Amino acid sequence: MTIGSVWKTIREVLFTKTSKEILLFLFFLGLSGVFWLSLTLNETYEKDFAIPVTVSDIPKNAVLTSDEVDTIHATIRDKGIVLVAYKYGEALRRLQMPFRNYTSNNGSGVIPASELQKYLYQRLVSSSKITAIKPDKLEFYYNYGSKKQVPVRWSGRVIPEELYFVSRVAYEPDSITIYASQEKLDSLNMVYTEQLNYANFRDTLTVDCNLAKLKGVKTVPDHIRIRFFTDVLTEERISNVPIVGINMPEGKVLRTFPAKTSVSFVAGVSVYRSLKPEDFTIIADYNEIRKNPTEKCHIYLKKVPSGISRARLETSMVDYLIESDTQEP
Repeated sequence: MTIGSVWKTIREVLFTKTSKEILLFLFFLGLSGVFWLSLTLNETYEKDFAIPVTVSDIPKNAVLTSDEVDTIHATIRDKGIVLVAYKYGEALRRLQMPFRNYTSNNGSGVIPASELQKYLYQRLVSSSKITAIKPDKLEFYYNYGSKKQVPVRWSGRVIPEELYFVSRVAYEPDSITIYASQEKLDSLNMVYTEQLNYANFRDTLTVDCNLAKLKGVKTVPDHIRIRFFTDVLTEERISNVPIVGINMPEGKVLRTFPAKTSVSFVAGVSVYRSLKPEDFTIIADYNEIRKNPTEKCHIYLKKVPSGISRARLETSMVDYLIESDTQEP
């Protein structure tokens, strides 16, 4: 098929009676659409605009300790075509407020709505009117380099599957730098993450998260990576833990029967494999025995290693003798 024959076929299709009617309909439809749009855009409307606001001309020795960008909501009244231009144009992309115009000597600055409105009017055409602006002020905080290092801890709900537990938490980095007023620096000894919510996992969980925002505090960095290592819970027992007498008077020694006992506990498999009897401390208190002398004395689990829970003694009372520790010459 030649180009000439193709063009002939197209002309025949386009200029049939039915095709002419369709083309005529589409022409008047488009014309009415343009007419309607011009009428609509010529009407007066009100529209809310979210406008980013930044503090500009910050001195080199000053550090903003609040968010670098805040947002105001301004309701503007004008013809539709003007509002469309604001929406897609550059006039309302960002407001920049000079640092020195709104600072005080206490490490904070306040930009009232009246000032925001004044700067905003400089961006608008004369026919536009601002009918509302929120909030009624913007606050920012700064200092001149005061900072300190603090550790990071996670916050929220992190629960692995049944029979598993979080055996260790690793932070990258494990501490961050905070910039704030001296008063806040003195009161802050730790920074927490945003609220985490993870459940029903069994393998190591890696989370990239932001730090919780604190008013007037800048964190560097503002996000970290956390790894939650898991282990399998197991109920175990360790035997031959010696019983030790405490508060014994000089020259006296406590002998218990048995001299050693067992401790039951719940721990991760990896923790259990590394445990020794010496990691636990079981005591009998001479002061208690002296106040309430009986045939048996109470024993207590004084110290347990980290990483175990629900530790309990096999028995809570044992027979005993108090003997002299002096040796014959």
